[in-house]
Amino acid sequence: MQLPQDLRYTSSHEWVRDNGDGTFTVGITDHAQDQLGSVVFAEVQAVGKTVKAGNPAGVVESVKAVSDIYCPLDAEVLAANPDLDATPELINEDPYGKGWLFTIRPADASALSGLLDAAGYQASVG
Repeated sequence: MQLPQDLRYTSSHEWVRDNGDGTFTVGITDHAQDQLGSVVFAEVQAVGKTVKAGNPAGVVESVKAVSDIYCPLDAEVLAANPDLDATPELINEDPYGKGWLFTIRPADASALSGLLDAAGYQASVG
């Protein structure tokens, strides 16, 4: 399982990357995409809206299941990954790169420190 050390993680299997400009990129972890199987559809439903941490901001559908994607922080959803419309399998192929799901601007960027580090996420999934 890939687990970049520079990201923060949620117990619901989202990762968060600090873009260094007050925005953050969000995707699902390698573990999550592996559990889902082949992703066939992804949609961010909340672009332009403010979403509370832990509330759904999108959905990913695979051959096995449909899963909500939760916003990791109280934030405004700024954008969705436009490449996923035509190639949702990018989530399987490159979950921490080209398979990102959406970008956010958090209400409080310091809340990022409340998320799991790589070791904490690893411990949570076993």
